[in-house]
Amino acid sequence: MALKHEPTTPYHSAQEALRVLETVARGSSGVTDAEIARHTGIAPERLTALLRMLRREGYVEQIADGAYITGETLARLGSAHHREQALRDKLQRTLDRLRDSVGAAVYMSRYVDGEISITQYADSPATPKVNEWVDFRSSAHATAIGKSLLTQLDHAGRRDHLARHKMARLTSRTITSDRLLLSRLEAQPPTVPVLDLQEYAVGTVCAAVPITAGSSVGCLALSLPVEHAHRLRQAADALNRNAAPVLLSMAI
Repeated sequence: MALKHEPTTPYHSAQEALRVLETVARGSSGVTDAEIARHTGIAPERLTALLRMLRREGYVEQIADGAYITGETLARLGSAHHREQALRDKLQRTLDRLRDSVGAAVYMSRYVDGEISITQYADSPATPKVNEWVDFRSSAHATAIGKSLLTQLDHAGRRDHLARHKMARLTSRTITSDRLLLSRLEAQPPTVPVLDLQEYAVGTVCAAVPITAGSSVGCLALSLPVEHAHRLRQAADALNRNAAPVLLSMAI
């Protein structure tokens, strides 16, 4: 199975953040923002936003003279000892913050060995998660998560998945034609969130954005009750803008 590697805005943000971190890590006594800009070539306004994000996520710290040094998060994720648990904890904190900022349940999903897996999620009484009334593994055609993951596969990978999972009609809005679904997946712009407008469950709308690090296919998603459907696109755009920290955690 081949992957489609089309760059997204979060991908570029994560790549830029990695360049900043590499520069900060080389300066043992601290690096100023002017030095970082000179070494990375990142424009000052863009660099200010990246450094703000890196400080918030704990990857860098600012010392008394204003210079930047590596932070605790980078030390934890950069260590082989307990890295898996550290990464899971870091991603959960990021998902919790995303849940609160977008006002929706948020999910992290991966495509592993030909199947969809919800690896982590953040919900609350005010932002309940979707009732999984049909196994997500067999409903990729109807969910924002599934469609986002399938867009990251090549044509053969998508056909293989659909051949193994019957496209059942879950609501009156569910696409059950593999030709129509494949056409829409092919036309999906990589930087635009995938939407599910009551295709999986009546009363629920969802959105998902791709999170691809190396050969790992994943996505971030959110769900809202249909009475909040007017907020879906705005929430999806916010999710997309804030996907870079998740990609960065996976890349370190």
